[in-house]
Amino acid sequence: MILKYPIPKFDENDNFLKMKYKPADRIQDLQYFGEFGGVNPSISDSSTYTFLSAKTMFDTFEGNAEGCYLYSRHSSPSNLYLGEALAAMEGTETANVAASGMGAITSVILQTCKSGDHIVCSRTIYGGTYAFLKNFAPQLGIETTFVDITKIEAVEKAIQQNTKMIYCESVSNPLLEVADIPTLSRISTVHELQLVVDNTFSPLSINPQKLGADVVIHSLTKFINGSSDTVGGVVCGTKDFINALRNVNDGAAMLLGPTMDSLRAASILKNLRTLHIRMKQHSKNAAFLAEKFQQDGFRTVYPGLESHPGHELFRTMMNEDYGFGGMLTIDVGSLDKANDLMELMQERNLGYLAVSLGFYKTLFSAPGTSTSSEIPLEEQQEMGLSDGLIRFSIGLDNDIERTYQMMKDCMVEVGVLKSELA
Repeated sequence: MILKYPIPKFDENDNFLKMKYKPADRIQDLQYFGEFGGVNPSISDSSTYTFLSAKTMFDTFEGNAEGCYLYSRHSSPSNLYLGEALAAMEGTETANVAASGMGAITSVILQTCKSGDHIVCSRTIYGGTYAFLKNFAPQLGIETTFVDITKIEAVEKAIQQNTKMIYCESVSNPLLEVADIPTLSRISTVHELQLVVDNTFSPLSINPQKLGADVVIHSLTKFINGSSDTVGGVVCGTKDFINALRNVNDGAAMLLGPTMDSLRAASILKNLRTLHIRMKQHSKNAAFLAEKFQQDGFRTVYPGLESHPGHELFRTMMNEDYGFGGMLTIDVGSLDKANDLMELMQERNLGYLAVSLGFYKTLFSAPGTSTSSEIPLEEQQEMGLSDGLIRFSIGLDNDIERTYQMMKDCMVEVGVLKSELA
């Protein structure tokens, strides 16, 4: 039998025993015992489950038998443990995990919108999300208006009578624009819309639900898992919304089948326990490099820099313990120079020329030709996504000053930075 201690109670201001109750504390205070007393919950490695009575099977299928399991596409103990921990982190009533970030995103969109509906979406979002909304959703009769999410008047102007959702990322991929979640929440409330926020770039640093988001999404593949060995996603929200996603008759997460494997869920749950430590180091290292790159004269974008247009907004929304995140960009002038630099940095063991983010090593890519390549070139240019832009996911390097000096040597060698000896 698995025993679980509940999350301690905290008020609407996150105060617990007159102390600040932090997102990482909510994860820490979820305590499980495995079947034989293990310090990790037992993994439910089964696709189907047995019943002592046929009536219990019927009740479970109808969703009326708490603690009973029928079939792992519906739910499994391992997935529910992970969902519970992620809901605790985000401060939502519950959560549903999926086999990928896109599995979570598409389920939310298709659960909320039907043929004839409309979405207002940030113009700078993950390329896969953009492609789904731009190219696939219209086949289902769902249209999207893409706007500069930092311009509130543009958001309001884009809302139509048939609009059902405002969709954005807390910190956008790849341009690192910061969404004003409290203001977007107020707009959503006035127009009776769902505010859906992808918080993949800023776990722990920002809590969108606390700021007014209705639904919070993560790609678990990235910072939350942190080891680049698993693909996963999660939807955090109210019990009513998550139950609707799981409904056997018309739930998008149920009927589209983006089910996470139990072994992967257990693996992510273990890694989630160290997220607070990792995010602090990612943020510390990224802030150091961003300052240095900016001093070197690169057009550097990082929310922690005072030069970032969304710096003060981020500061008003953030949980300060976890910093401004591990993502930054620099512009080195051209795609050829970007490629030369990334190849040399990989050769010098400074990281990997790879997509994704949140790994212990630094990852770098030119998003215009990789993770954002789904966005047409003219739209990339309009939003400021230049071909010389490099997106960095800064790793957990112990000596970040050494890392910087080695990166600087590479920059001088490929000609994007002048030598101090010249």
